[in-house]
Amino acid sequence: MGDFTRRALFAGSAVGAVGALLPATAGPAAARTGRSRASYRAAYHFTAPDQWKNDPQRPVWIDGEYHYYYLYNADYLSGAIGTAWRLATSTDLVSFTDRGVAVPKDTTPGGDVWSGSAVVDTENTAGFGAGAVVVLATMSPHDGASDQAQYLYYSTDGGRTFTPHGTDPVLPNPGVRDFRDPKVIRDEERGRWVLALAENDKVGFYHSADLRTWTYVSGFVKNGIGVLECPDLFRIRAGDGTVKWVLGVSANGKGAGLPNTYAYWTGSFDGTDFTADAAEPQWLDYGWDWYGAVTFDKRGTDGSVDEGTRYAIGWLNNWDYAHFTPTIDSDGLNGTDSIVREISLRRAADGTYHLASRPVMALDRYVSRTVRLGDLEVAGTRVLDYRGTAYELTCEIAWEQLTGAGVQLRRSPDGVRHIDAGVYRDYAFLNRRGTVSPDQSGRFQESRSPFDPARRTVRLRILVDRTSVELFLDDGRYTHSSATFPYLVDTGLALFTLDGAAVFRNTVIREFRV
Repeated sequence: MGDFTRRALFAGSAVGAVGALLPATAGPAAARTGRSRASYRAAYHFTAPDQWKNDPQRPVWIDGEYHYYYLYNADYLSGAIGTAWRLATSTDLVSFTDRGVAVPKDTTPGGDVWSGSAVVDTENTAGFGAGAVVVLATMSPHDGASDQAQYLYYSTDGGRTFTPHGTDPVLPNPGVRDFRDPKVIRDEERGRWVLALAENDKVGFYHSADLRTWTYVSGFVKNGIGVLECPDLFRIRAGDGTVKWVLGVSANGKGAGLPNTYAYWTGSFDGTDFTADAAEPQWLDYGWDWYGAVTFDKRGTDGSVDEGTRYAIGWLNNWDYAHFTPTIDSDGLNGTDSIVREISLRRAADGTYHLASRPVMALDRYVSRTVRLGDLEVAGTRVLDYRGTAYELTCEIAWEQLTGAGVQLRRSPDGVRHIDAGVYRDYAFLNRRGTVSPDQSGRFQESRSPFDPARRTVRLRILVDRTSVELFLDDGRYTHSSATFPYLVDTGLALFTLDGAAVFRNTVIREFRV
């Protein structure tokens, strides 16, 4: 994707717009005078150190660390445009160390640097040396839809700093609109590189022997879910031994009543053509704010790749309201990611395959406090004796007969404001209507995913942070991620049922220190 200023509001106007989201003691005037204020920065999710971030770039494993690049604009608060690639490193994908800008913007006639992907060229196919890190990224010299092209940068210092490979694109625009977000993978079986490129309603596939010269070979077309962005292509093995290829894209399906997150197809890939198992995509997240997501290899400490699990991370925002966040005023930043997730391939009862998600297991090592509430009987609303702004809640809800059940998160002292998550009749939901949210239109407040009421039980795992909620249902078949901006004084928690009673079994709250 391109830089934020080409898609939404001028940064200067955004700062004033979000002032209304903050408590009266923490408005823009406090930021200008330097007066002490409360922080809305996420407690255990990745955030930009300052200014702006949007698209994650697929992390790569280098010298025992994950190198996580992301689009970053150091000039966001001044209103200047353009993104660079900033780098953070991590060994466990929970705690990150900032390494500064790796691929700078505006150092060539191409301008700023948009999304793409990095690979480690272990065999020196590109000629920059064995082990060089090569980035292909979109640049648009005249900031237009028809001059988007793919440019190459390379690093010989382990991915810390990059040098442009000339000033010409390695994959020029053939004269089409929307030609961006190159995702490169290595086809070891055939000894070549494969590139997936977002081309409006198509994902184009290209081959290269050296990362510098590319040949178009095929395309996968999907209409009806908006402009396709940030393609993803990977191979994964299910627990039953079945191997599938997965093609993913970030897509806006709101116009068709679908999510605006990560659409994917399971299928097969012969190195040239992707063949989907079904025409319609599945969705890796049903919330409003899991965009520009990428998946990447799960590595062992020895660098080996786990064929049955991948990691994933998404941008916790949405281009419809990207600049409406209290973190601009409170912390001088706009940019938060989802928790890193572990992705696995599961077989459903009908024989089809889908991806399932769970928070990265390393998060368990950062638990600072555990509150075990046991089994709780609820008929109506039960307010719990717990207060918090950042935590995880897990429970299993069981019932004989009712219309709905769930939890009220970040509940205000008077019980008027809260975020609701649970099940209602035949769907599961995450609803942010009862608190402050970035959606100024009011249309995108409740996200829904399928649920079979005949089961009479559901497992919830919910990650709550200062400006987000991520809901995982049962085995992670369905997830919902949404940005939410509760007042920091809204710290309560309640359980509820509708038209019946339920038992909330093994209710546990965990807090984290990162």
